Amino acid sequence: MRSDKKKTSNQRNERHSAVWGGKPVALLILVLSTTVAFAQTRQVMQLSDNGDSAVSHKFSPDLAKMMKANGAASQRVIVQYKNAPTASQFSKAQGMGAKFHSHLSLIKAGTFTMSPAALRRLASDPNVAFISPDHPLKAMDDLTDAAVGVSAAWSAGYDGSGIGVAIIDSGVNDNHTDLEDSTGTVSRVVYHQDFTGTATSNSNGAKWDLYGHGTHVAGIVGGNGTWSGGQFAGVAPNVTLIDLRVLDKNGSGSDSMVIAAIQRAIQLKDTYNIRVINLSLGRGIATGYASDPLCQAVESAWRAGIVVVVAAGNYGRLSLNGSNGYGTVTAPGNDPMVLTVGAMKTMNTAARSDDQIASYSSKGPTTYDHVVKPDIVAPGNTIVSTIDHGSTLESQYPGNKRTASGASNGYGPRPYFVLSGTSMATPVVSGAIALLLDQNPALTPDQIKARLMKTAYKTFPTVTVAVDATTGQTFTEYYDLFTVGAGYLDIAAALNSTDLAPAAAGSAVSPSAVYNPSTGTVSIVNGSSVVWGTSVVWGTSVVWGNSVVWGTNVSGNSVVWGTSVVWGSSVMSGFSVVWGTNTSSDSGSSVVWGCSDFDGVDALSVDIEGEQ
Repeated sequence: MRSDKKKTSNQRNERHSAVWGGKPVALLILVLSTTVAFAQTRQVMQLSDNGDSAVSHKFSPDLAKMMKANGAASQRVIVQYKNAPTASQFSKAQGMGAKFHSHLSLIKAGTFTMSPAALRRLASDPNVAFISPDHPLKAMDDLTDAAVGVSAAWSAGYDGSGIGVAIIDSGVNDNHTDLEDSTGTVSRVVYHQDFTGTATSNSNGAKWDLYGHGTHVAGIVGGNGTWSGGQFAGVAPNVTLIDLRVLDKNGSGSDSMVIAAIQRAIQLKDTYNIRVINLSLGRGIATGYASDPLCQAVESAWRAGIVVVVAAGNYGRLSLNGSNGYGTVTAPGNDPMVLTVGAMKTMNTAARSDDQIASYSSKGPTTYDHVVKPDIVAPGNTIVSTIDHGSTLESQYPGNKRTASGASNGYGPRPYFVLSGTSMATPVVSGAIALLLDQNPALTPDQIKARLMKTAYKTFPTVTVAVDATTGQTFTEYYDLFTVGAGYLDIAAALNSTDLAPAAAGSAVSPSAVYNPSTGTVSIVNGSSVVWGTSVVWGTSVVWGNSVVWGTNVSGNSVVWGTSVVWGSSVMSGFSVVWGTNTSSDSGSSVVWGCSDFDGVDALSVDIEGEQ
């Protein structure tokens, strides 16, 4: 039962997922397509036991696995064609025994229920491009709830009431019913301010999110799920939302806009009890964090008592000279004070134990400073959240609009949207922080960061392989602290913990990694004021876990890797990309991020479909 002091709502019985957004940037080497799906493990690369390799590349790996596991059982699938399918092509599939459900003209596809034998025959059609399961959206949303333990917070009566979360993004459309209070009459978006100097309205009337990204983020943090009967409720469904718009209708902004918004959030802190800033945006790193004005701005907010939660970036596939995506965390997520978030995949199961890192999630250490990042990971793949009708993202990707299964459309057509990335894993963590503050408002930013990192779920596989089903390109993921940080967000564990780190700002800064050329090892180094390693409660092995730190002790420091092969097939070239020509921790060349390629702030890259 919910606490009497909390407002009750029958729309909060389920949890929704979270995602990422933005526009492509110069160095992003990704294939972004609505036909892309990725393998879960090496074991599902073959279609079936008969090894039908001639058509296996047309099946998503999860469909291939289902066909193996379920024998002759029919599967509901989406068949995508290279060209717009004709009625005769649909009839051809029906002639093979398929049951036709719908024509998805937006993605040149049809939905069928077919036997595995019929699927193999259909896959031989040269106009068939790709076949994947018709995934149930509701089940995917429930999986995110199971992964992070939101239901435990709601059952205890915590919903973020009275906690202010500043959404520094492309704006928030407060006309969405999910962002109103429990009465459905008062918006919980209590403040708007634009820092872009561009139009904030269109032909549909007053709008504060012409791009559509910020509204999606806001729904992940604090949507109450009214339009979906609770199916797509956010993490903290009664938080107060403060909209500080820094990205225009194209998802573009600048350092100065973000800094001005952070400054305004600090000014409004006491007015709206702003305790969290969500930054689902970033840019390349052109200098060390100590001289980066954007990093200095987030540190100012942190010292003012506001937890700053930042997306790690979506560049985990960027592999220069075999670097395997290491060294690709974006600013201001490179700052050691802030809480930096990477993205996980639920793998379409309720069990947390089989979840995997998303191949696009950026990895540390950070450029120049070699700070250990990300700090934590959370669900961020194929996430359903609130939509802003008439926004740029909606018009560019109309096939991503969703409505709740079985729900009425009385409030408008398809009021939800699907996105994927660290931009949406970030508000999952922001919502979790609001729940912690609802439980204990006295917690400081450092205490919250330390609590979340220590209690994070730390059981991961050693390695997984994702495969781009369109190109066949593989991405090998190692579950080290530069990939998953301290682990997977566990809200229930954080609420049950009573451990308190020192309250002072800076006591829980992320440590640095230092290369020792005489031993060929990389070690974690904590500053004198850092809580990690200073006691049994907050020791390095407790926070990061034995599974993500390997090796023996060297001069009292925990060895991360020796001459590790995780830097790529060419160890020395991959290593040099991450560490630069000068491998000391206080300098190095910006090999991964070039200054000329990353002027201002970019909203990261949109992977509309995400990974399967």
